[in-house]
Amino acid sequence: MKIGLFIPCFMNELYPKASMATLKVLENLGLDVEYPMNQTCCGQPMANSGCYLEAKELAKRFLKIFKDYDYIVAPSGSCVAMVRVNYAQFLEGEEGFEHLKNNTYELVEFLYDVIKPTTMNVSFPYRVGIHNSCHGHRELGMASMSERNLPEFSKIKKILSLVDDIEFVTLRRNDECCGFGGIFSVTQEAISVAMGTDRVNDHLNAKAEVITGIDMSCLMHMQGIIDRQKLPIKTMHIAQILAGEL
Repeated sequence: MKIGLFIPCFMNELYPKASMATLKVLENLGLDVEYPMNQTCCGQPMANSGCYLEAKELAKRFLKIFKDYDYIVAPSGSCVAMVRVNYAQFLEGEEGFEHLKNNTYELVEFLYDVIKPTTMNVSFPYRVGIHNSCHGHRELGMASMSERNLPEFSKIKKILSLVDDIEFVTLRRNDECCGFGGIFSVTQEAISVAMGTDRVNDHLNAKAEVITGIDMSCLMHMQGIIDRQKLPIKTMHIAQILAGEL
């Protein structure tokens, strides 16, 4: 099994620790991982902005770089959703696209659906709140919610449960957007900040020490609110917890 590791462009530039933690998690499980050095953006920002031609060019580049790997794994639900859900408009009928679409996974999804580990051999003795990002929940099916908004099933929680000493908090609203939304946070700043503040406060009220999730973009947005308001909580990408970072 040969895995191509895709690191989102902004994580590569701004969050190298979370990026390296992703590699560490996979290598700790004895997996054969390669990081193609010529990779770049998946094209999601361009697609969200209506720049069809630019997004198509990046989709074709992504296919060329990753099509020969058995699996493509990324620490980002939104980028994976871009490939699996939105690339069809650019790549339908292209050689290798069906393989790419069917074998590109978000990190936790890959662990749960493909690798099925029984332990992560790490400890994280903190109270943790899980942020279910929109792309992971709605497009990748990472969690399902009951009518009372309680998680009936969560791949994220199942994998995190393999971490020793971790304690989960119960949030009032498990299925709520943080307000980032990429371009939305720029064009609708006030609404975006209000939504992010609500999301952070839900974790604070549940007495969480750490907010975690599969999308660093959501965590980046909430960390900005935390820093500006000097709140007693922090965000960590789930890969860092699974890698044993404290």
